[in-house]
Amino acid sequence: MNESALYYEEEDSFWQGVKDCVPTLLGYLSIGFAAGVVEKTAGLSIAEIALISLILYAGSGQFIAAGMIAAAHPISAIVFTIFFVNSRHLLLSAAIAPYFRKQTIGQNILTGALLTDETFGVAINHAQHKKQLNYKWMLGLNITAYLNWVLANIAGGFFGQWIPTPEKYGLDFALPAMFIGLLILQIMSHKKYFVDIIVALSAVLIVVISSFLFPGSAGVIIATIAAATIGMVIERWR
Repeated sequence: MNESALYYEEEDSFWQGVKDCVPTLLGYLSIGFAAGVVEKTAGLSIAEIALISLILYAGSGQFIAAGMIAAAHPISAIVFTIFFVNSRHLLLSAAIAPYFRKQTIGQNILTGALLTDETFGVAINHAQHKKQLNYKWMLGLNITAYLNWVLANIAGGFFGQWIPTPEKYGLDFALPAMFIGLLILQIMSHKKYFVDIIVALSAVLIVVISSFLFPGSAGVIIATIAAATIGMVIERWR
């Protein structure tokens, strides 16, 4: 086996995926902890908190579920609301799918089931100048994030009785801070500052305007599609 093949195998191994997930762990731990606190406040037991984090595995979805459970909303309303809020994952999956065309259906299902905003951000950044992503690397990335999220939820549920207001300690800003870091790293890696700035400004403007016209997170989805289209058009015309 030549040196380039060895480098590729090490760069895209399962354990490398685990290592590449480390920068996102603070976001998972803090937001997961806050979610556990909120779920405990909503009346869920530790076992129920563990179960909802294992099955639902969605930060915004779990916050919504906890609030709606506490308000005694029907299950159908909870399911519909969470589905709508997390419909952005259809876009994430569509964007990352081309990098896994050579994988089996079962592998793609597992990759999609464990895909989150954070692991998507790491994967897209890792996919720069690559035609495909290694399944083992993605599995290491996803599983590390998944386990940390579940443990953080359980810890939040356990210690939640002593932390009634997690936002007081800045835990609610950990997730945005993590995404800002990932965005900066991605911008610096391909150095297309003009396009990136135009896309970012377009996304902000569109999401603000859309928030007055559409409910919930629909504005975010619209802004994502529109800003990405603007960036593509600019690159084609340059």
